[in-house]
Parts: sequence; structure tokens; C-alpha cells
Amino acid sequence: MTTTSSPALWAPPARVRGTLAVVTGRGERAGVYERFGRRLSSDGYVVAVFEADAGPASDWLSAAEDTPRVLVGTDAAASAVLRLVAQGVDLDAAIVVGTLVDAELPLPPVEDRTACPLHLGVLSTEASSESLAVVEPLPAPADLAAIEVPVLAIHGGADSVSPFPQVIAALRTVPDLEIVETVDGLHDALNDQSHRSVAASLVQWLERLRGGDAHAPIIRTHAIGALATA
Repeated sequence: MTTTSSPALWAPPARVRGTLAVVTGRGERAGVYERFGRRLSSDGYVVAVFEADAGPASDWLSAAEDTPRVLVGTDAAASAVLRLVAQGVDLDAAIVVGTLVDAELPLPPVEDRTACPLHLGVLSTEASSESLAVVEPLPAPADLAAIEVPVLAIHGGADSVSPFPQVIAALRTVPDLEIVETVDGLHDALNDQSHRSVAASLVQWLERLRGGDAHAPIIRTHAIGALATA
């Protein structure tokens, strides 16, 4: 891990396959995403983490040479990310995680954020009880409908902070949207108990994006037993 004042940066050991700029949520320090950064960088993606400020993250990403260039927002930062891509910033895609539907909600207790024991420990040292940035509401449906890049939404199916059905309803006008639900997952979807499966799904989406179509399958699963009896 190489660190500067901003961002924290994880780089692949060899060939770079793309660039991600992650904007942290309320009260989150960059170290909250160390595990995520190490995992994605091992798959070839540069991961830069900015603390609660989407503007510098977008500027840094727009200047990056390795594509696809993907802006990631977690918790309240999802709103800022969606606003920027709706305004047409020079990026290839966006990812929103644990999208906060109600901007007035206070910071949730850690037990509502994750059931992962390791992440609970990380939150005790790498998170603040204060919101580190101004929380803005989600863009209006008409603004979301103006987004021209693919958007991946990752959200916990049992998220009590921002319930999954409300998130689906709030994002319904995004033209090119794919949603990944973590079954029985909580609010910190990148760092909850299913973090390995989430990272794998995210990398598969990035690889499809690299191929020019985020929806075109790269691999297929065949149920051999069913084929044999067909």
C-alpha cells in the first residue's frame, strides 16, 4: 500500500486492467477499504480511496490513463457519485454501494453495518463517529435518467439503514443499471460477511465492462445433470 494525504492507493503488481476511485461514506477513513483495495489490486485494478469527497476523486479518475475508469461511492457518497455521472463527467462507469435513500439519517450503529467480525474491528480503529462530509440527497429521477454510463449497484438484502426495496425504487430511472444483492447482507456491502463473493461479482462486471458491454457474458454455467436428462 502506498499512501499520500489523499488518496490512499493500492496498485497491481503487474499489468493494470482498470482504475477505480472509491469515495468513502459517512465517518469512514480510507483504511476501512484496505481489504477491498488489496483484493481488487491483486486482480489488476488500481484502487484509490478518497475520504468523503467525490469532486477530487472524479478529477483524479478523469486524468487516469488505464481504462475502464470507474467512480465508486459508498453510503452517502453514492449520491455524490450519481450526481457527477449524471452531469456527464469523463468516466466509463459508476458503482454505488449501500446507497443512502434518506439523507437525514444519522450514522448507524456498527452492528447495523456489518456482521463480519474482522470489519467490526476495522471500524473501531478506522471510522469516526462524525460525518466527514456534507450529505446530499439522491439526484431527482429525471437526473438519474440522464446517466449515460453503466451503473452497478451493490446492496445488502437485509440493510436496515437503507432498505433494499427503497433503493431499487430510488434508482429505477437509471438507464443502464445492474443490481447485486447480498443475501441477508447489511449496509457495508463491500465489507460484510459476503465480501469475497461481492468482490468476485464486481470483478466479473469490470471484466465485462473492459470487453465493451457490461452485460455481455464472459463465462457460462451449465447444469450437466439437467443436460444429460434433457
